[in-house]
Amino acid sequence: QVQLVESGGGLVQAGGSLRLSCAASGSIFSINAMGWYRQAPGKQRELVAAITSGGSTNYADSVKGRFTISRDNAKNTVYLQMNSLKPEDTAVYYCNADSKVGPYWGQGTQVTVSS
Repeated sequence: QVQLVESGGGLVQAGGSLRLSCAASGSIFSINAMGWYRQAPGKQRELVAAITSGGSTNYADSVKGRFTISRDNAKNTVYLQMNSLKPEDTAVYYCNADSKVGPYWGQGTQVTVSS
């Protein structure tokens, strides 16, 4: 089992920044990669960014150049630095762990960007 606890969401004006954190605990040795997904009202959940255990990253085209995913292995924590936020970034953001025994999800954190 892997437990994921997210923090850092909130309300910000367009052009502002937020940093999301996701702390993993439990069977962290089984995690291959971690990522952030988001789901806006009426839309499907989509991948925002992901990072492998080796540090390789990938991003959705819509956030490239604005968002940065990183990880602190000593703290078992993954971060999503979000800059130049836009109203269309408004969504519930979920942390995901891709493990050898299946995917795990955090509870989600709301990000709201006002225009």
